[in-house]
Amino acid sequence: MPPLPSKPANSTQNEEDISPASFSHGASSPTSSPAPDLRKRIVIAGLGMVAVAFIEKLLKLDERRNEYSLLVLGEEPHIAYNRVGLTSYFEHREVERLYLNPQSWYDDQHKLGKLNYMLSTTVAGIDPVGKMVTVHSTINVPATPIITKYPISGVTKPPVINTIPYDILIIATGSSASAPTSTPGHNAPGVFLYRALGDLDGLITYSSQPHIKGSTGAVVGGGLLGLEAAKAMLDLANFGKVVIFDKNKWVLSRQLDEDAGRLVGEKIRELGVDLMSEKRVKVIKTGSYEVERGPEGVVGVEFEDGGEMDIGCICYAIGIKPRDELARAAGLTCSERGGILVNDELQTSSPGIYAIGECAAWNKETYGLIAPGVEMADVLAFNLTQAKSHTPRTFKRPDLSTKLKLLGVDVASFGDYFADRDGPSSVMVPRRGGKAGAQQVKALTYKDPFAGVYKKYIFTGDGKKLLGGMMIGDTRDYIKLVAMVKNKKELDVPPGEFILGSKKSGDDGDDADELDDDTQICSCHNVTKGDIVQVVKDGSCKSIGEVKACTKAGTGCAGCMPLVQGIFNCEMKKLGVEVSNHLCPHFAYSRIDLFNIISVKRYTTLPEVMSAIGKTPDSLGCEVCKPALASIFASLHNHHVLSTPHAHLQDTNDKYLGNIQRNGTFSVVPRVAGGEITPDKLIVIGNVAKKYGLYCKITGGQRIDMFGARKQDLVDIWTTLVAAGMESGHAYAKSLRTIKSCVGTTWCRFGVGDSVGLAIRLENRYKSIRSPHKLKSAVSGCVRECAEAQNKDFGLIATDKGYNIYVGGNGGSKPRHGDLLIKDCPPDEVIPVLDRYLMFYIRTADKLQRTARWLEALPGGVKYLREVILEDKLGIAKDLEEQMSVLVSTYFCEWAEVVKDSKKQERFRQFANIDPKSAPSEDPTTITPPPESENEKELEARLVRPVDLADNGIEIIQERGQLRPAYWPPGPGTEGVDFRSLTFTGPMSWEPIIHSSKLETSDAAPTASVAVKRGDTQLAIFHVRGRGYFATQQMCPHKRAFVLSDGLIGDDPAKPGQLWVSCPQHKRNFELAPPNSTTSSSDNSCHPQAMAGGCITDPTLSIKIFKVELRQDGMLYIELPPVEELDAVLGTKRWIVRDGEAGEGPFGSLDRKLEKEREERMRGMKGRKGVKVGERGSPPSTPAGQKERVMVGGGCGVGVDW
Repeated sequence: MPPLPSKPANSTQNEEDISPASFSHGASSPTSSPAPDLRKRIVIAGLGMVAVAFIEKLLKLDERRNEYSLLVLGEEPHIAYNRVGLTSYFEHREVERLYLNPQSWYDDQHKLGKLNYMLSTTVAGIDPVGKMVTVHSTINVPATPIITKYPISGVTKPPVINTIPYDILIIATGSSASAPTSTPGHNAPGVFLYRALGDLDGLITYSSQPHIKGSTGAVVGGGLLGLEAAKAMLDLANFGKVVIFDKNKWVLSRQLDEDAGRLVGEKIRELGVDLMSEKRVKVIKTGSYEVERGPEGVVGVEFEDGGEMDIGCICYAIGIKPRDELARAAGLTCSERGGILVNDELQTSSPGIYAIGECAAWNKETYGLIAPGVEMADVLAFNLTQAKSHTPRTFKRPDLSTKLKLLGVDVASFGDYFADRDGPSSVMVPRRGGKAGAQQVKALTYKDPFAGVYKKYIFTGDGKKLLGGMMIGDTRDYIKLVAMVKNKKELDVPPGEFILGSKKSGDDGDDADELDDDTQICSCHNVTKGDIVQVVKDGSCKSIGEVKACTKAGTGCAGCMPLVQGIFNCEMKKLGVEVSNHLCPHFAYSRIDLFNIISVKRYTTLPEVMSAIGKTPDSLGCEVCKPALASIFASLHNHHVLSTPHAHLQDTNDKYLGNIQRNGTFSVVPRVAGGEITPDKLIVIGNVAKKYGLYCKITGGQRIDMFGARKQDLVDIWTTLVAAGMESGHAYAKSLRTIKSCVGTTWCRFGVGDSVGLAIRLENRYKSIRSPHKLKSAVSGCVRECAEAQNKDFGLIATDKGYNIYVGGNGGSKPRHGDLLIKDCPPDEVIPVLDRYLMFYIRTADKLQRTARWLEALPGGVKYLREVILEDKLGIAKDLEEQMSVLVSTYFCEWAEVVKDSKKQERFRQFANIDPKSAPSEDPTTITPPPESENEKELEARLVRPVDLADNGIEIIQERGQLRPAYWPPGPGTEGVDFRSLTFTGPMSWEPIIHSSKLETSDAAPTASVAVKRGDTQLAIFHVRGRGYFATQQMCPHKRAFVLSDGLIGDDPAKPGQLWVSCPQHKRNFELAPPNSTTSSSDNSCHPQAMAGGCITDPTLSIKIFKVELRQDGMLYIELPPVEELDAVLGTKRWIVRDGEAGEGPFGSLDRKLEKEREERMRGMKGRKGVKVGERGSPPSTPAGQKERVMVGGGCGVGVDW
């Protein structure tokens, strides 16, 4: 980022303008001038939904040309948020949940040199001739530091006034709420508008006052915003009742006819909201309250018809007016009725200035809906970027169809919905004389007062075309009907068939394939079916989440998501990638189905399940279903994962109770419940790490991870940790990982609840519980949320009444904010609620499905989850609690069991043919990091490189006082080597390698594998019951990792005879036996599989297969070439990944730049009085007995060297 261009503190405002150079993108060398930015600058006045839609579209379309740089000026202190979802703010009170894009998106675009932005900045004037805008910024610290004119400090500065040049100006100032300025008392405390977040915050604060609680909250206006405002007042729960004053005869008079409007009014009254139609407020009465003396506030209203009513607060939602005052002052042509006049290409009367959104008047009409504004943004972004090589787009009359849920009532209007009242506006209805509305159109009406459903569809007089309509209560056919109106196609069924609705619910996506590509699916972002189809067909989107991110469909009101899902499923099926939830090719069941079957039938082994419900009864399974079934068995029965029937199912992490790392070593992660640990345990961890040369890292989950443990050292390491009272942290398992906590009332003066105590109790309850995916949790002691509980699979925040429990949150690559499951849950009820939630997730989630994706896919979402968990809708709450109780009662530490079981310890030998007690060990000095007290030069001089851990296949290097494996090179480094076709010149001989007892199998555990070493070559040996023995190289050529013996063995029921081993690192599947291979059913025959060794998932890779047979002495013999010849082509030292293969590393360029900056900074400090620069620019050391003085910043000392 460029340095901050600041002005002296005594400079005057407007002394200098912000120049284009101030917005240069990317850092420049201190000794060279930045290259001029030749791109055109687009300045956008306004940062609302339409503005951000334009920015997103332009950034995407301008990606290749890089023709523009953008600066957006936002008047509010927030980045763009979803104004359509304002009402939800009253429930969660978190503005971040409304943001259309996260803060990181803006930062990323800024780093790329694409976008700058200013918040709390008002455009005060436009100079169309000089192409300048004048802005007033009232924020102390600007959103983008490069635009400030003052140094950042703690002192409040006056508003910044700047003039900013532009090449193109986009006015997207939107509209403002109409205020009752002619009504006496309109500016009294307690009078609010309903338009922006600031209005909502004011209403929340005001309504929380004691004298307001229990009073009447009033809303003026029965339109869309008025009903939203009434819903907001209900959600506040501070008012005794809520009343709507509407000047019209019925609500939503601009969208609905009288019958529909009155039906909505009835539904509103049923929800507890009073509705007073044909009421106009004449005077807002004010006065002081007895409870709290202070400024006068609203106490009541007087109506024009003479009536009165006592109220405590009043919110006006009486319409909006375009914000065109900026354009009028600049001399731009505006409409008499309001709005900046624009042509079909959205250009104003001044060249280079455009207007989009609610402030724009196209054909002298303005539009107060989001969809027309997004369409304007699309047209303008296209024309600015693509019109040089494409025909410019023009803005056409927008579709004003709307579908909303207002106060819980589904309401929709589409097409020409008042054609029967005002006459049709469509040109497809020819006028033939007579009264327009009656003769040219006919309406079909359906009303069900019992179900609260009203439908009116308007057709041409001959009944061949649909013109428009409205729906209350049942809006399932909305999208399909909107498409029919737009397409103007003749109907192939009688009109009466439409009014009853289709048997398939269009919103659910069942008939997605019947829709045309130009059908609008998402009206919020103007996404058509064709847009979704395209991103699926071209392969850019392979999941529904990617479709949402790429097209923006479903990111507005989200009402279109079922149809988006349906289109996605249809297209994937057409591509031959049918969206099936079957677990894998071995089962025609989903993970949910298998869980229920195994639970009811009480199966405990893979052969039992495969024989009963598998596609092929004697199949071995694969790398997908084996770990999934192992997880189900553990979730139901909680047997040790290394017990005989289950060990062969485990993926490598569970197989060795540690996460496998890229050099084949493992991590060691003791449990630190709630993040609380004693000094004694810290010392034990430190001693273990020093003894075994382990890399230490404190994680975001508040525990200590140790990396680099060799397989043969794991038992000794955990013996020490278990003896010190520590347990497995299950970092390797799909189970509960950690429960973070802040210190809460234990130490914090702001704490409301004992977050540490609860976190420890919850973690100790749910530790080791296997689930479809990993689980993370957190407990915060107050609303300051230091533990970040709301982005966890389940999180708790202490309140003065208990805990708010959030579920379905997720960080990672697809972050999701958790949904509030229950508010103010009493501490005693926390565990029953979580027991139900977690068990319901375990029973109903798909394979490897995090709670975030599970909750998104759950029909009914969090509302349905509340019904199941809190209201026991399914009658299974008690069963869920009992099932969890059984699981937690069977807890044991998996590592403590291994420490006590010598048979399980046998699994942790690195090479089955080498006794670890007789094997030479490394010199401790080569695996113990040097003391941190040494300086950098002494440390590098004493370091022994490389550390001799060659059997693990990657050279170990020292960095920052710790050991780590060298970086992987970009490619595998085995390019061009066809290991499968390797031939040897020396004599081949059969050599006894290992006794067959090391590879025992059984009916319950039909596979086994070990690694062996001969000379410097590592081999993997596999035993498949009924198929015999197989021997291969141990190295996976993908990343030259010596790990194949740790992989799972699989087969495919569609390809009889085929066997493969799946590399545990990146799931490359290598054939042990090709399809239709003929192998003996006995276990003692030789298997020279000439065609085997190829990689099923990556044809460029292969492995060497060796002949192996079991002889009468019980030994396994392998046909091998001489030791020297085999080592020359497959030896560990031949393929070890060495330091430097990856080049200079990821930070080489950055380190050189930082070093250069540091040297220049130190040179600049030489000669400054009182400062002596020592070697490498370090200040002189502090004499013994004196306190060190740290000088910060400029002036008289050395600045902090970050």
